Amino acid sequence: MDAFVQFLIDYGYLGMFLSAFLAGTVFPFNSELVMIGLAAPSVGLNPFLLVLWGTVGNVAGGMTCYWLGHLGKMEWIEKYGKVKPEKLEKAQRFLQGRGAWMAFFAFLPIIGSAISIVLGMMRANIWITLIAMTIGKALRYSLCAFVPGWIA
Repeated sequence: MDAFVQFLIDYGYLGMFLSAFLAGTVFPFNSELVMIGLAAPSVGLNPFLLVLWGTVGNVAGGMTCYWLGHLGKMEWIEKYGKVKPEKLEKAQRFLQGRGAWMAFFAFLPIIGSAISIVLGMMRANIWITLIAMTIGKALRYSLCAFVPGWIA
């Protein structure tokens, strides 16, 4: 896994996009490590562009999960999405009565992809889902890109 992370870091902005996309889907991947590695001053990349590419990739991954949920085929979600029914039920209870703005929390580890899938299953408003998801994921990547530099 370390070699793969190093590969993504070597590819700069494209590596950030790819790692964020993977992390936004149902694959267990930590794109924050790639963001922190790429945001280091010694690498010389623009942190604003890193946040942009990370956000775009992660939202694309999250909306892929939304689409998977929108299809509504539970056997596909379990088989290809590797999301257990218990996780979906937990996300559904979390979202019950709250609507598409809950996509803001799609950045959360473990349950984030389940939130996106359940929003798709619930046929939540796609535009509100997209906006809320983008805000949440952009804030998370901003913290990853800028806070370590402020602390050091």
